[in-house]
This record gives sequence, structure tokens and C-alpha cells, in this order.
Amino acid sequence: MKQFIAVSLLILCTFSLQAQFGNLQGDGDYFSELRTISVAVPIIAVSPDARAGGMGDVGAATLADVNAVYWNTGKLAFLPDGTNSLSMSYTPWLNRLVNDINLAHISYSTKFDDRQGLALAMRYFSLGEINFRDQDNQPQGTGQPYELTLNAGYGLKLSNNFSMGVGLRFIYSDLTNGLQTAGIETTPGSSLAADLGFYYESERKSMGNGQYQSFTAGLNISNVGGKISYGTSQESADFLPANMRLGGGYHLDIDKYNRFSFYADLNKLLVPTPPERDNNGEIIGGLDDNVSAFAGVFQSFNDAPGGVDEELEEININIGAEYWYDNKFAFRGGYQYEDPEKGGRQYYTIGLGIQYNVFGLDFAYLIPASATVRSPLENTLRFTLLFNFEQAE
Repeated sequence: MKQFIAVSLLILCTFSLQAQFGNLQGDGDYFSELRTISVAVPIIAVSPDARAGGMGDVGAATLADVNAVYWNTGKLAFLPDGTNSLSMSYTPWLNRLVNDINLAHISYSTKFDDRQGLALAMRYFSLGEINFRDQDNQPQGTGQPYELTLNAGYGLKLSNNFSMGVGLRFIYSDLTNGLQTAGIETTPGSSLAADLGFYYESERKSMGNGQYQSFTAGLNISNVGGKISYGTSQESADFLPANMRLGGGYHLDIDKYNRFSFYADLNKLLVPTPPERDNNGEIIGGLDDNVSAFAGVFQSFNDAPGGVDEELEEININIGAEYWYDNKFAFRGGYQYEDPEKGGRQYYTIGLGIQYNVFGLDFAYLIPASATVRSPLENTLRFTLLFNFEQAE
């Protein structure tokens, strides 16, 4: 029975992983070539807002906005003076198959003086209604699995152009709703994780003819925390999706009405790569991944069985662009590349933003670029509703 509970959890966690990061499809040999890194609660590594979603999921060095707490807490110190904003985002999930799986995100940010910014956020991922069954395929009732995170972030300017930020995240994952069989009860998983961010924003420099340019750069390390387990034993605990994001941005003001921004991010999971093992379970390539979460962060840079080449394959590339007209209308586009052997998530994105006085709306749409990996977000419209309360004063 213990094996059944473990298998049930594995199946449900695998469903969650595929639903959040993509439904892999391809020839039989394709799966054997995949060397992906598995993590628990992967939904916390998914872009929550439609602005970034429309720009290929870039965010380390984008200009600060209400959702900066997710992308880089250092940006909170560079929020516009007087910022007092709220955003509410909604993302349907696998909407071609089901209509009750979705991601909701709420974020609030404020700039309470010219050097400090603060943000609070909540993320809720509903996996809809699931029918539980035992190893004999007998009904065990229904449940509504969900995952929840609560965030707080703080950013401080260390100079006129440079800032750092810290964040704390509480993670709660209830995948089985307390399913109990033969006296064995599963439990929700919970953990705490921390973020650390650095952000640089240059002064605007005149290029003549009324044009100005500036640069931004950011480094964000997120979701560094204890492993998460769905039972009393920590032996089966899984890593959180700790991540390092490094990005840069270039901004060009053509005139007082037209502004272009171009961004690029590099992402790497700070999670150990599973080693290669022989038929007896002995490691023949790479390093043992049964380490603590903290040790796993450092090990993740040099433990891939394929050496440096495989470590480089684990870096995802995100690029994006944004155009604003009169700070009222925005058009966005982007692209993500992930190595085919590390998951193969490759897609284009387009987006639209509208800002009018207190209210704003952002939309994002994902177009898959890979024929073998299908995204749960393909052909799905995501949106974010913005409230800029400072505009009402």
C-alpha cells in the first residue's frame, strides 16, 4: 500500500509538472534522450503576469512595475515615485482539454520614499477536480488539488543607479487533499524560500535630436529554500525550482511619444542534475543528487554527466521587446529557447498593453515553436488587470 501511495503521488506530481511546463509529445526515442531536471511545485517558476508573458518571459532587467517582486526584488527600489499599484492576473491552463485548471496571481507594490519599495503577492494554482482511485481502480473520492504561495519583497537603493532586494516566499502544495488508505495518510507539502536580487539602471543620456537612451541590468536568485515533501519521510523530499536569472535591457526614447525597449535573460535552475547510473544503481556519470537544498545550489554548476557542454544546455534564453506610444499603448513580442534535451520548451509570444489613467490591461498570447513539445499555454490568452491608485490622487 505504501508503494501505491508513492505511485499515486508520483503520477499526480508528474501531471502537475507536465501541465505546468509542457505536455511532451514525440517518437519513442525522444523521451529516452530527454535529460530534464525534475522539481516540486514547478508552478512557482512560471511567469505570472501578462506583460512579461508577452515579451518571452523576460524580467530580470525590465523597467520596474507592480510585478517586480516576482522577477527581481531589486527593481522595487526603482518603482516610479509615489507608486501605489495593484495587479490581478489570470492564466487558463490546458483550456483545450479542461476548463477548471488555472493560475491566478495578485500583486501589490508601493514606493514609500525615493529609495525604498515594498511588494506583497499571492499566487494560487488550481488543478481542478480529480477523481482518486486505488490500485484496484476503485473510487476513493474526489479532490481539488491546489498550490499556493505568499510573497513579500523589499528593495533598497544603494546608490542612484544600483539597488538590491530581498524576498521571502511561503509555499503550500496540497496535491491529494489528505488522501488516506489503510491508515496511511498523505500530507500537504510546505516550505519557505528566499529571493535575492540586484538591479542597475543607468541615467538617460541624450543622443541628440530629442532622443535618449539608457541601460538596465539585473541578477535575481529565487526560490532558494528547503526541500518539500508530501509525507512524513524526508527521504522522498524534492527540490524547489531554485533559479538564477541574469538579464540586460536597452531603452531608446525616440521622442516624447515613442519608446522602445529590448531585453535578454539567461536562466539556470540551481538544482542538481540527476546522475547517470548503471543497472545496479551505481553512479557512472555526474554527481550524487541526494544532497541538501543549499548544497544543491552550488553543485548545480558542475554536476552534469555531460560536463561543461551539458551545463550550458541547462541555460534557457529569453528575449523580448516592448514599444510604448504616449505611455498609453504597448506592443510586445518575445521568444524562449530551451535545449531539446532539457525539455525543449521553445515558443514565441506576443502581447498588448493599454494604460488609461487609473486602469491598465495587459494581454499575452503564446505560439509554440517546437513540433515535439506542446505547451499548456499555446493559443491561450492571458491577461492582467492593473490599478494605479496614485493616478487617482
